[in-house]
Amino acid sequence: PPPDPPAGWKVNVLRVLILVAVIGVSLLLIHQRAQIQRLAGVGYPGIFVTALISSATVLVPGPGLAIVFTMGGILHPLGVALAAGSGAAVGEISAYLAGISGRAVIERIDIYRRIKPQILKYGPLAIFLLGVIPNPTFDLAGIAAGALKMTFWKFFLAVWAAQIVKMLLIAFAGSFSLNWLTGGYN
Repeated sequence: PPPDPPAGWKVNVLRVLILVAVIGVSLLLIHQRAQIQRLAGVGYPGIFVTALISSATVLVPGPGLAIVFTMGGILHPLGVALAAGSGAAVGEISAYLAGISGRAVIERIDIYRRIKPQILKYGPLAIFLLGVIPNPTFDLAGIAAGALKMTFWKFFLAVWAAQIVKMLLIAFAGSFSLNWLTGGYN
């Protein structure tokens, strides 16, 4: 891709503010993780919010997958997957925004340098494939997408589809595991 045009001071200030906001939200969510886990008890809306919050923490995993696994054995796994996948997709917007604002910082991380060419070459397909795998470095793919200025809707739809598939697998695994342990299936 062609080099970025020189950014004015207003753009640089906006980038710094977005990066500070994303870091601040991540720190706040880490601090409040016990309260976040209680949200899952509210049902599908609670699962949505819990997944959103867990995915909004950039580069720090939240409790979302464990909650999806557990709730898959309590509620209908398809509903759990739709709620959690949609919430997680909305939460991943924070990584995309971090990429728009903090590209110079993240470009020094080795794994980012390995992910970036894949995002450039395969675009949303790379985002989807990286998102389907329970992967603690997926935030770097979102950051890369933002830094490379991938169209927001292409990014979001790829993340949403990936999160739905991943959460569906985890929710059904939870359902089958918990039902097997309690004798629910013969």
